[in-house]
Amino acid sequence: MKDKRILIIGSVALDTIETPFGKRDSILGGSATYSSVSASFFNNGTGIVAVVGKDFPKKHIATLRKKHINLEGLKIVDGKTFRWAGNYTYDLHAPVTIFTHLNVFKDFIPEVPEGMKRAPFVFLANIDPDLQEKVLSQLTGPKFIVCDTMNFWIDKKKASLERLLKKVDMFLVNEGEARQFSGVKNLVSCGNYMLDKGAKAVIIKKGEHGVLYFSRRSRFSAPAYLLETICDPTGAGDTFAGGMIGYLSNARKINDNNIKKSLIYGSIMASFVVEDFSIGRMNRLRRKDVDMRYKDFVGITRF
Repeated sequence: MKDKRILIIGSVALDTIETPFGKRDSILGGSATYSSVSASFFNNGTGIVAVVGKDFPKKHIATLRKKHINLEGLKIVDGKTFRWAGNYTYDLHAPVTIFTHLNVFKDFIPEVPEGMKRAPFVFLANIDPDLQEKVLSQLTGPKFIVCDTMNFWIDKKKASLERLLKKVDMFLVNEGEARQFSGVKNLVSCGNYMLDKGAKAVIIKKGEHGVLYFSRRSRFSAPAYLLETICDPTGAGDTFAGGMIGYLSNARKINDNNIKKSLIYGSIMASFVVEDFSIGRMNRLRRKDVDMRYKDFVGITRF
């Protein structure tokens, strides 16, 4: 049987979030959480590598297990779980960070369980690029690797990122990070810059304005799904990545056509998660809801 497992390395956190639509304290968050929950709608072989403290609520462990997420790589250690607090105004693009307490995540050294080292699909969520590269050294012949990053690492460790992007199959950045990384304003030029630096493919996330995809064979622009209800945008980018790699893990081939479809599925999963705080909407979501929204998406973008 073809191995379709997905390995995700990232954070599991407790977030305190306030938006114009409400406030929630110490809710489940983190890049590994959002991406693995999203991927689980497409693949029951999704596992995470992350760390939490002894204060991490058992109910969240149960929630992740209920979604068939492999938690063999989730370490529970002495100390407190990574916590982040943010405040969004009506401009939901840029939250104001109230505090970031790395806690046990500060000393996080990812260790891939033996049973996941051969996973063919890998998502390196936003952590230190040197740690992302160390993860790759633990793996055995991955088929498709997606890597995310953030402005902090572009500023502090650009050389490490440039080395890493040559080793992965898809590099994810938002539009601000794309401009920061390349030093140019135009997003097409940003995509071409990263391809010239050795990237095989680049996705530039533009929030409510969709995504841009660049490879050496094609370019593609996908809009975001049209929504009436946006409650909390936290984790939308990681949810997008999880949906994308989840779809690709079941594709017969990894080609431009299937990658384009995966971007739509990723956008759809992100459109669901923003409708509630944390993964509240995902807990009520069914796979048939995803497929119905996909059909609707095709209808509103066809011409």
